[in-house]
This record gives sequence, C-alpha cells and structure tokens, in this order.
Amino acid sequence: MDINYIKHLNNVFIQFSKDSRLNPTHISLYVALFQIWNNNFFKDEFYINIEEVMDFSKIGSKSTYHRCIKELSHWNYLRYIPSHNPFKGSRIKMFNFSPEPSRRVGTSTEQVLYPSSTKIETSTGQALVPINKQIQTIENPKNIYKRQILENSNSENDEKQEIACTEPGRSIPYQDNLKTSSDKNYDEPL
Repeated sequence: MDINYIKHLNNVFIQFSKDSRLNPTHISLYVALFQIWNNNFFKDEFYINIEEVMDFSKIGSKSTYHRCIKELSHWNYLRYIPSHNPFKGSRIKMFNFSPEPSRRVGTSTEQVLYPSSTKIETSTGQALVPINKQIQTIENPKNIYKRQILENSNSENDEKQEIACTEPGRSIPYQDNLKTSSDKNYDEPL
C-alpha cells in the first residue's frame, strides 16, 4: 500500500478534530497502532500484541483498550479482527486517510498546501519570504552611548601609545602583570 506518513497523519488529525466522540485515549491508541503499522511497512493487515499496543499508547486497563479499539473499528478508523487466541495476535487493517490520487496536484516533490481549518481564514496559501532578506535590528541608545565612551577611551590610549612610540628613544613601558620576570621564592608557602 502506498502511504504518505505525513499526509496520512495530517488528514487523520483533521478527521479527529471533527469527531466529537473521540477522547485522548482513542487518539493515543490510534497513534500507537499507526506506529506499529509503519513498523510493518504499511501492510494491508498486520498482527498486534495487546501488551505492546497498551505500552505504546499508555493505556493501563485492558477494558479501556478493548472498548477504545472496538469503537475505533466501529467508527471506521480501522478494522479490528480479534483472534481470541492468546498465542496469535489480533489482526488490524488500517484505512488510508491520505488524499486520493485524483485530488493530488503536481508532483510528489511539491509542497501541498491545505486551506486553513480555522474559522478566520485570511489566506489559503503559505506566505513566502525571500531567503536573502536582511535582518534589521534596532540599536539601543544606551548601548550607542557606552560604545562611544569605549571608542573615545581607546582612541585616547592609542594616541598616547603612538606619541610614546614616535618620540626618539621612548618605547611603551613594559608591564609585568604576571610577575614573570622576578625570581620566585619557592620556600614560601602557596
């Protein structure tokens, strides 16, 4: 079966939003079954292990599991065929919620845009922004003032150093901030 993972989930979630009968347990169970279906390479039918499905869907009660899976089957989200055999899992047939081929537009590499499902529809397409749009920033006036002070103090220090270097016989005084030139007394404690 040819299933598009994302399109299928998008369409089934749209269906979920319209169905007031569903609760979070139904959705969790469906998503768990969908994941198992995906692991089985979207075969027409596959077998399930109740413990595995309950673990994936975070359902703690077997009665809740059985109620929800039967309801999903009754509401045509899937087909549930119980095995009644503890050594053989129940069969599941998932229905395809992907768009029908007749409704598809373009090639599979194109992005398909669905109209917004909100009540306030301002656009039915996706807004496109050029990739090379420059990012505009607003400068904080306080930062400009601090930068001017820093630039002024740096330029004054640069001027003093230039004067010291240009005078004959003068150089920038060497400051031994790490005190590496003096002999250390290794007898003193640290």
